[in-house]
Amino acid sequence: MPIVLVAACALVDTDGRVLICKRPAGKHLAGLWEFPGGKVEAGETPEACLIRELNEELGITVAQACLAPFVFASHTYESFHLLMPLYLCRRWEGLLMAHEHEALTWVKPVNFDDYPMPPADAPLAAWLRDLI
Repeated sequence: MPIVLVAACALVDTDGRVLICKRPAGKHLAGLWEFPGGKVEAGETPEACLIRELNEELGITVAQACLAPFVFASHTYESFHLLMPLYLCRRWEGLLMAHEHEALTWVKPVNFDDYPMPPADAPLAAWLRDLI
């Protein structure tokens, strides 16, 4: 079974809310809420992946120094195993816009249960709920 490395980011605003993104129709796990990020490409670090993905998905610029490793998920799906480090980020430049997602919303971690998430994201949400 192949292992897929995906980097994700919990963007945290000054009110302690975390940005989550709704997966668009036509994609695997459509309609579920996730943390922004994406697949790490060959020769790319997870941090470089997040800098690229956050720009592509949300139109923001993030400095590597603003990405703090937090926790990771390890989850087996039907055809692959997902390894997903989650980084925290409290500083970025630009205005957030949904370039690839159906919707964006800021959520207090205690309210994550109101937003259905993919199986790999749910444990990450629990860590955020406990530590932010």
